[in-house]
Amino acid sequence: MLELYEPGVIEEIIAGEMAGVSITPELMLMMAVLFLIGPVMALLSISLKDSMNRWANVIVGVFITGLGLFTTVEYLAEQSAYSGYATLIELVGVVISALIVWHAWKSKQKA
Repeated sequence: MLELYEPGVIEEIIAGEMAGVSITPELMLMMAVLFLIGPVMALLSISLKDSMNRWANVIVGVFITGLGLFTTVEYLAEQSAYSGYATLIELVGVVISALIVWHAWKSKQKA
């Protein structure tokens, strides 16, 4: 969201491109799925059995942590007004998702 405040970004989006990538229906679907992971995991955490919830948190948490690390490296490579803030937000997300994985991995299953 912070990137929208960068000069010229809104014009790129209107033109159907962002950061040199064409905005296609497939890209929009992928982004929608990524945005929905958090709410879906919240729902699953109260509806799945403990053992299934544990593994769902480990698997999805590892994926989100890896994606966050990749995104953090991309933000660090950029030199823009928002990249410092975005890096901070992304790093906090990485730490939180890594803690979720650690906590899920260490949690004891109920017999």
